[in-house]
Amino acid sequence: MSVTIYAPASMGNVGVGFDLLGAALAPIDGSLLGDTVKVESAEQGLSLVLAGHWAGKLPQDERDNIVYQCAEFFLSHLDKDVGLKLTLEKNLPVGSGLGSSASSVVAALAALNDFFDKPFSEQDLLRLMGEFEGKISGSIHYDNVAPCYLGGMQLMLDTPKTVCEAIPDFKQWYWVVAYPGISLSTSRMRQLMPSEFDKQTTIDFGRYLSAFVHASYKQDAELAISVLKDVLAEPYRAPEIPNYQKAKSALAELGMLTTGISGSGPTLFSITDDLDVAKQAQQWLDANYVEPGKGFSHICRIDNQGTRRVD
Repeated sequence: MSVTIYAPASMGNVGVGFDLLGAALAPIDGSLLGDTVKVESAEQGLSLVLAGHWAGKLPQDERDNIVYQCAEFFLSHLDKDVGLKLTLEKNLPVGSGLGSSASSVVAALAALNDFFDKPFSEQDLLRLMGEFEGKISGSIHYDNVAPCYLGGMQLMLDTPKTVCEAIPDFKQWYWVVAYPGISLSTSRMRQLMPSEFDKQTTIDFGRYLSAFVHASYKQDAELAISVLKDVLAEPYRAPEIPNYQKAKSALAELGMLTTGISGSGPTLFSITDDLDVAKQAQQWLDANYVEPGKGFSHICRIDNQGTRRVD
């Protein structure tokens, strides 16, 4: 028996909702942008095989890999000592701002949960995912693992009963995402931010996020775009991302509606409701933001499926 799970890339924060909003991504060309993990029986012990374009960037000692560690943790919770072979196909670059570690963790824990006939509920498994992802980023937050696992645009609630709830997304929007080809440490990018914010900034953050959620339910795209602003992270992170400000200005001139940093960066996202404009933006980014052979770009929609079996 074996189980193979695909977990899509995700945008943490989505600009306006630092640590509280996240969305899963699906390229419109039908390609899969995310990691897969296969779990199958073995005679004894745990083993991990690495595959995929970005496998060479991972620790070569399997015990240092978070997928291997996920399996150890999962089995300890079930009090089981069984043999398992895991295969990680690493299709997302580390430190990209596309939820790379979240994708690996979500795919691994979802595959293990399916393999053992779902001993954990959806919410319990989601909390385990957040805990593991927090080891990588330096703090527990769900804005990558939640949309990666559940799909859609997810608003973090973190109540005793519910981690998150989906909010409506704008089906007419195209999300152009561009990874320039460099990696940035999530924990370091978090450290760039101040530990405290002044009152006006805090008020603006709450106002923009609540207005964006309100606009999403009203399906008022114009209002949503007008308040999709990052007042907490972008002012401190943007200077650390080469050519980000240049790209943001150029994309606005091309007619893109708004541009922001995906997660901690360096990937950026830019939104439009016009596919031709999206294609022009992608061409500009490929020529001016993406390093040939190291980065990539995609025109995406929101992935409403989330994690799914692909075996």
